[in-house]
Amino acid sequence: MVLRTAGGVLVVFLWSVAVVRGQNVWSVTYSTQSICALKGSTVKLSCSFRYPRGHKVTSTFWFTKMETEDIGLDPEYAGHVEYCGDKEKDCTLRITDLRERDSATYRFRLLTDQEGGTYTGKLGVTLSVTGLQVKVTGGHQDKTLTCITTCTLTDNPTYIWYKNGQHLDESTSPQYKSSISSNYIDGYSCAVKGQEDLHSPAVCVQGQSCNRVTYTKRTICVLKGSTVDISCTYVGYYSTTSTFWFRSDKSTPEDLTRDPGYTGRVKYPDKETWRNEGPSILRISDLIEEDSAEYRFTFKTNSFEWGHSFPGTTLSVTGLQVKVTPAAEGQKTLTCSTTCTLTDNPTYIWYKNGQRLDEPTSQQYSSNTLVVLGHSADSYSCSVEGHEDFPSPAVYAPKNTSVSVSPSGEIVEGSSVTLTCSSDANPPVDKYTWYKKNVASPKASGQSYSITNISSEDRGEYYCEAENTIASHNSTALMIIVAEKQTSVIAAAVGIIVVVLGVILASCLSGFMWFRKKSSKSTSDTRHTADNGQGDSSPVYDNISGMAMTPTAAQTTATVDQDDVHYASIHFSRLKTVQLSQPQKQDEDVQYDAVKFDCPSYANQ
Repeated sequence: MVLRTAGGVLVVFLWSVAVVRGQNVWSVTYSTQSICALKGSTVKLSCSFRYPRGHKVTSTFWFTKMETEDIGLDPEYAGHVEYCGDKEKDCTLRITDLRERDSATYRFRLLTDQEGGTYTGKLGVTLSVTGLQVKVTGGHQDKTLTCITTCTLTDNPTYIWYKNGQHLDESTSPQYKSSISSNYIDGYSCAVKGQEDLHSPAVCVQGQSCNRVTYTKRTICVLKGSTVDISCTYVGYYSTTSTFWFRSDKSTPEDLTRDPGYTGRVKYPDKETWRNEGPSILRISDLIEEDSAEYRFTFKTNSFEWGHSFPGTTLSVTGLQVKVTPAAEGQKTLTCSTTCTLTDNPTYIWYKNGQRLDEPTSQQYSSNTLVVLGHSADSYSCSVEGHEDFPSPAVYAPKNTSVSVSPSGEIVEGSSVTLTCSSDANPPVDKYTWYKKNVASPKASGQSYSITNISSEDRGEYYCEAENTIASHNSTALMIIVAEKQTSVIAAAVGIIVVVLGVILASCLSGFMWFRKKSSKSTSDTRHTADNGQGDSSPVYDNISGMAMTPTAAQTTATVDQDDVHYASIHFSRLKTVQLSQPQKQDEDVQYDAVKFDCPSYANQ
């Protein structure tokens, strides 16, 4: 059908070529080819890649010099770079705490499992790192301030201006357009909105003796439990009357030495209030994560106070954690990670089962990464040289894996049970799988496994597999024994027997009471007859057995003991229904039918 016109054939042909080329394409696409960022900031180099169908990506990395050098393994970038991409299509790189020496062209490279399966994005991303400076131009009475950089900042920033530590103005222009005071004691500084902590040093409009504060470091990242020094230098035109440090998140600046949250943990090692310039150090010990904040310095003279809005030093407090990621087949990469980039390029120390793995010197760098076997039963932790007392928690594969069953006790057909798997692991177990011995496929997943309406087919041994990012571990098997459900016939028979025995006992008791009543009346009648001298020659019948008694016997019994009740022999027959006829009333005497039980006799009492 498609061959009717040449045009139709041409369309089909071009479509087929496009599919073939799409399946075999190599490409790396960078979102931007140049970035200008501030020193101390964080930047993302975004990119994506494609590779031919049938290939499997085995390795991805960025480089700046030779194609074989992964900057992630370069000590110069330790703790500063993080690959945020994957092995499918995303190849984003994140660089933190930028330094001017990070200025370079960055390229991405990928390797696959096929012969010749390598590709490099040739153009790359050119990164330029710059700081901020205030440039003063103009005559003695007409000054112009410009916030300058060595490259044009990306994303059209908004500039913020400060005078003597007080916020002045904001503008998209790098020039300060308001009139500038020629007062020689005034100091000016600029920053970029959103990155105020990366402000420029303060400069004097006239001379070099104006008021200003310069912080040694804009950002500091230190370990929890350690001690940190935050420092600055200050210049006051007149001698200072007071100096102190405060947290910027407080509504009113408060001297940290008076803050109850810092009691016993804060010192000013070199405080001297009589000077009009010099260094100032804030020392905080036993750091906790709540100490993370921006800290600012202020000073006062008799006629001046340094403004509180001028940005200071941002402190971040972090602990150490070991992160586990897959590496080559059968291996795992351990990374000693923090929530911020530790200051001063620390040396990392690794421990295996609590024992130090290496002995780094001041000239030797120990990487924050370690490659181990994925099935290792060993535990690993890390610390930073000089802060060995603050190691990370150890990571290890699951161990002590066990299974518990609920409810406990005998398991009967038709009931339900729940099996629960528990295991000791760090990182915590992220996958539980349930198996039954001699059954190939898994039964279920999840920490708990429920079996409802259990039957004899569910008999067997069950175990769970606990797995975290390091390795997996199997529990010992738990035997499930299913007892047959008892039939209801026996229970019903027992119930019937109990009911019948109850009826018999109740009937016997009733008969006894009826007999007692009749006997009492008969005794009364006999006495009445004897008193009147009128004997009754008719036989007296045993009300229970139905046997006849002679009048003489009856009278003799009454004569021996007028008050005693005569009890006849009683016979019982087991498991027989007792039928009682309704009593008949006749001449005011209550008559009862005789009842006979074929049971063993009891002697007359």
